[in-house]
Amino acid sequence: MERTEQALATPTTSRRTTEPAAVRTPQRVPERIHAFLVLLTERPVSLYAAAVLRIGYGLLYLAFLLREFPHRDEMWGPGSPWTPALARQMLDQSGWFSVLTLSDSRVYFEVCYAVALVTCALFLLGWRTRAVSVLFAVVVVSFHAKAIFMADGGDNLMVLMAVYLVFTASGRRWSLDARRTGLRESVGKTAGPRGGGLRYQLGDTRDILTTVLHNCGMFVIAVQVCFLYGCAGLYKVQGPSWGNGTALHYVLNIDLFRPWPGLSQMIDGHHVLIAVAGYLTVLVQVAFPFVLFGRLKYPVLIVLLGMHVNIAVLMGLPLFSGAMIVADAAFLPDRFYRSLGRLWQRAPRPTGVTGAGASPGSAHAAVPPQPRPAG
Repeated sequence: MERTEQALATPTTSRRTTEPAAVRTPQRVPERIHAFLVLLTERPVSLYAAAVLRIGYGLLYLAFLLREFPHRDEMWGPGSPWTPALARQMLDQSGWFSVLTLSDSRVYFEVCYAVALVTCALFLLGWRTRAVSVLFAVVVVSFHAKAIFMADGGDNLMVLMAVYLVFTASGRRWSLDARRTGLRESVGKTAGPRGGGLRYQLGDTRDILTTVLHNCGMFVIAVQVCFLYGCAGLYKVQGPSWGNGTALHYVLNIDLFRPWPGLSQMIDGHHVLIAVAGYLTVLVQVAFPFVLFGRLKYPVLIVLLGMHVNIAVLMGLPLFSGAMIVADAAFLPDRFYRSLGRLWQRAPRPTGVTGAGASPGSAHAAVPPQPRPAG
């Protein structure tokens, strides 16, 4: 009898021990899906990184347009060898669009150039970022499409990033919009808790849609950079010159990319250094998509920073290098940028004058001594 009861009890016990594991496994999938939806819809990610992208690309394109201001007519204007008629034929074939081809008037071109400069400055400062980001994308696409044969890798990346940034909330940090919002909150002009009316429901829907677009935009930016580095590294692996370590030797001897011939020759004399730099370049580019979720990404980002600085100096491609450096900054977490902000706040400032020449830090020294009470 006891054996029969034990035999009957054994399967029950095994079912009880295995049942939680069987139930727990399918429950994890809905929980992970719910956590992903919460992350996607309730909290915008990498707001500081989006602000860095906005500031970086706005500053880069503003500097680019100012640098080419004396040559603007030869590059994009009516006096360009690539005439507006040729540009329109090219755009009809490629599907691009440029506001610069809408008119052949010189006055129209000068107005477009001035609007482009103002747009870049406003985008850099983060003024009405939602609307200005659309104008910035139109400016970058228009100037790139008008003189597409004068572009390099930096221009191509700028076009992609300008379009992606339209969908991000890049004006919520380090911008005039963020400053205006902070001032409104400080004086108590923000709206109270939302109720259940249609207006507040539409506001909640708008916030969710904005958060989803921002998170998807930042995800697409990250994927774009990963594809760029991964494809560049795999493409280098296929070449024999990168395999035997002589690729950078040939790069340093291309006359078109030698702004400093003496410096290029001096570096080219160190053969071991050239080979190590070539192998390291291929290694970090191929490994970049696989190290983003660990601490190994920080030394990889430092190596990429040095690589792009060398490209800017030795090959004379500052726009390309700057665009890549700004794109790499998107992979730094927000806590890194917040720590930079705290360091900036703690940095010593020039002491102002308070009263009869005393600094704010020593204001207590200017207070006259109080007399002691009698008795």
